[in-house]
Amino acid sequence: MVLKYNDVLTTTLAGRTKDLHDNMSKNSALLWRLQQKGKMKPINGGSKILEELEYGEGDIVWYSGYDTISYNQKQLFTAAEYALKLCAVPVAISGEELLMNSGEAMVMDLLEKRISNAEKTLVNKMAAAVYGDGTGSSGKEIGGLALLVADDPTSGTVGSIDRSTAGNEFWRNQSVSGEITKDNIKQMMNSLYFKCSRGSEKPDLIVCDDTLYSMYEDTLMQLQRFSDPKMADSGFLSVKFKGADVIYDGGHGGNCPENHMYFLNTDYLYLRTHRDRDMVVIGGDRLSVNQDALYRIIGWAGNMTMSNAALQGVLINTPNEENLVSENDNSADDTNGSEE
Repeated sequence: MVLKYNDVLTTTLAGRTKDLHDNMSKNSALLWRLQQKGKMKPINGGSKILEELEYGEGDIVWYSGYDTISYNQKQLFTAAEYALKLCAVPVAISGEELLMNSGEAMVMDLLEKRISNAEKTLVNKMAAAVYGDGTGSSGKEIGGLALLVADDPTSGTVGSIDRSTAGNEFWRNQSVSGEITKDNIKQMMNSLYFKCSRGSEKPDLIVCDDTLYSMYEDTLMQLQRFSDPKMADSGFLSVKFKGADVIYDGGHGGNCPENHMYFLNTDYLYLRTHRDRDMVVIGGDRLSVNQDALYRIIGWAGNMTMSNAALQGVLINTPNEENLVSENDNSADDTNGSEE
């Protein structure tokens, strides 16, 4: 009986995990965009994930006649180093559960529920982790937007490069903060958008929380509500801002930090996954030494990386607390008045 179940567990998991990668991208507009642009690039191995950075410029020499054209060696390239992060979700069944669910149909029913739960767990946790700062789980989580596109880009270390050090200004993202209202949101978005633009390179994805998305959407007339049909077909609601897709990652279980709007150039963002650990079953069957249980583990390894910080930005809403108190007081007065 155990061997029969073992075969079912093995073959079912092997087939289901092939779809986990796609399901993960379908659950996050940011990951979906990276997948569409071919930015989910595998790595082959090594203790670090390297992203080459081109940050320097050579010299141009203006001359006439037989002037000397000299060459001065300059540092033009460096690399950011990202740690390899690992995560896993186990699927398990006890011997007691196996006996209670004897019969192939019942075993498959129980197995489907366990595997489905493991898939949802992994997909949802990864969708949340892409917004993290890498400090979760004692520093074992991937570094997401809170690290790569930080509220304070003048401090902290990203990719082993200290942003606070003189000479590393090229590795600082853009950041604009202040009280955002319906009257000034476009002006503040313009300010950050231009800071994140360089020639033809501009933000292509703007990710917001519910508050800022609704605030921006309310400023648009009906005829201005253009959206990307591909994103719409994939289930992501979006509008446009200067050609960039504006989407929200909010609602129930939303992950975008409150009062944040990220301006992203996804040409320079990546989800780097180890080719041998991309949502796959790790190893073989794991039979507990001191438990009557059988385990299989779905695992992933990699990290979120960036190769250009200056073209990324974050807009942060800092509501005036006095205004919030005043609004709350007015609401209380209105309520009392209506009761009378």
